[in-house]
Amino acid sequence: MTVSMMTLPNFISIFRLLLVPIVVWALVDLHYSYALLGFFIAGISDLLDGFLARAMKCQTDLGRYLDPLADKVLLIAVYVTLGMQGILPSWLVILVVFRDFLILSGALLVKLFNLSLEIKPLFISKANTLMQLLLVGIILIELSIEQIYPTTNVFLFILTGLITFLSGASYVKKWFSSTNDQNDTRP
Repeated sequence: MTVSMMTLPNFISIFRLLLVPIVVWALVDLHYSYALLGFFIAGISDLLDGFLARAMKCQTDLGRYLDPLADKVLLIAVYVTLGMQGILPSWLVILVVFRDFLILSGALLVKLFNLSLEIKPLFISKANTLMQLLLVGIILIELSIEQIYPTTNVFLFILTGLITFLSGASYVKKWFSSTNDQNDTRP
């Protein structure tokens, strides 16, 4: 059965991508309540598109790329913007962006060299995305209500950084062990 590429879940993912400049605009203009609302809508749309794709049995190759792309574009845009405003520490922003760049580069190398490496999210990667989203949500709530909790935030920065680092290292370890396994089985 062939499923059309432009399904309702894919439209929802595209909508989430289109929310990114609106959320960034709200952050740049210090409209933190609007940024929080946009971020919340993006989160709900992420849950909705995945649910609908499974429930309607209309998962597509396009959707497999669009959904995580929308998540990553939103997170990176928000992290960079909050970092440039001095709200998030620069080391954390660099770590988050570098991890995603590392994973994207690894995926491109797998395709480029026709390696038979299965690219699917690791558990630590899902925990990483959850922690990054949670951190942004908490920061946007604090900014919206104009009540900052520095001690809690430092703890969240460190925890998010640690999980982000472990997630990136897990992918690198998986890639190296997979390529070593492939080299060991070649004549």
